[in-house]
Amino acid sequence: MNPSPESIITCPVCNSDQTHFALKVKDHSVSGEYFDVFECPRCSLRFTKNPPASENIGVYYESEDYISHSNTRKGILNGMYHLVRTRTLANKYSLLKKATELTLGHHLDIGAGTGAFVQFMNKHGWKSSGIEPDEKARNLALTQHQTKLLPAEAFNSLLPESFDAVSMWHVLEHVHSLYPYLEQIKKILKPNGLVFIAVPNYTSYDGMKYGADWAAYDVPRHLYHFSPASMKWLLRAAGFQLKDMVPMWWDSFYISLLSEKYAGSQASLLKGFFSGLVSNMKTLKEEERCSSLIYIASV
Repeated sequence: MNPSPESIITCPVCNSDQTHFALKVKDHSVSGEYFDVFECPRCSLRFTKNPPASENIGVYYESEDYISHSNTRKGILNGMYHLVRTRTLANKYSLLKKATELTLGHHLDIGAGTGAFVQFMNKHGWKSSGIEPDEKARNLALTQHQTKLLPAEAFNSLLPESFDAVSMWHVLEHVHSLYPYLEQIKKILKPNGLVFIAVPNYTSYDGMKYGADWAAYDVPRHLYHFSPASMKWLLRAAGFQLKDMVPMWWDSFYISLLSEKYAGSQASLLKGFFSGLVSNMKTLKEEERCSSLIYIASV
């Protein structure tokens, strides 16, 4: 029997009408609500069914525990995040320099949070700007990092061919309109510019282990849950050429620690660290199974 038209949910990446229910996931960060996650058998994208509209989703970011907006050090996990962040900022900077083959250049960080990476890039000689939709995060960027970030509406008014590098560190999964957003990125990149897109990978070892408790589902803030196959499909369909894929080794630990907490396990810190370690060890020979991946692409 064919499904009724009202029950068909098309895939946001490949437009397949064969998507199906995959799992039900709880919002552990803010609301405690449950959301259905669907999967596309054609491109392997998973996505949150019926997420809040862009004008209503802001309330799901209003939490002191949401670190990208609050910069909080509250709790052991957030403290660990800050300890690791200095190293990851340097790694991202080195990656941009190596991939672009530029010592200095123009850079845009989309979803800049409290501005730490924009500040880091500027301190190292780049001309870096940032876009951040959340007003509280922009205020923290100004007070804590002396960095003035642009609001979301500034994105569509940026000058064409302005940037050598555009970065989106765990941002694309939050964007409601995927293809229009990527089209604008194509416009603002210089002819030899690169985009760096970091997203979680639900086909990772830790993603498969924790299932619905995997912290990187982060519903409903994460609208999409990418696999390498679905990211390759999206980039190709949006007119980008994939240049490289780079694993984010630290993410396995942080996500596993949170996942153990969400699963309600005892000794979650120890178990989460061990799980992250095992995930990374298994990934050494199969980097596409890393907890998060950075996709580097050109126009």
